[in-house]
Amino acid sequence: MPQTTTYALVMFAAGMGIPILAALNAALGRHIGAPAAASVLLFCVAAVVALVTTLLTRQTGALSAIPLAPKHTWLAGCFVAFYVLSITWIAPKFGIGNAVFFVLLGQLVSAAVIDHFGLFGARLTPFSLSRGLGIALMAAGVFVTQKV
Repeated sequence: MPQTTTYALVMFAAGMGIPILAALNAALGRHIGAPAAASVLLFCVAAVVALVTTLLTRQTGALSAIPLAPKHTWLAGCFVAFYVLSITWIAPKFGIGNAVFFVLLGQLVSAAVIDHFGLFGARLTPFSLSRGLGIALMAAGVFVTQKV
């Protein structure tokens, strides 16, 4: 299987996991009556999974390089926390589908900007008419799903 196909399949699976994550964590938050506490559990489990993956892939040596990394890269943790906290609080009230559609739309816009300017070391992919049309179609799709 070509590498790009493997990458696409893994990212498709990751994308499928986002609504599942939202639904499960929202249900946990409702069950225990505390969305923030549900997110704490999610991050604890995620930390264990990441640590086990680090051990299994023999990447433990890289852990000592973390303090040397540019401090702005640590902000990624803030973004994932914002995502998890917001989806856990809002999805039960707004709907999993609605929440994820808007997350996806935000991802498309942000990804287009990051790629266009090559921000954070991303591969430079200039914004094009076809990319803009794709984002516009997605926005139209979100609009249609809100009206149905």
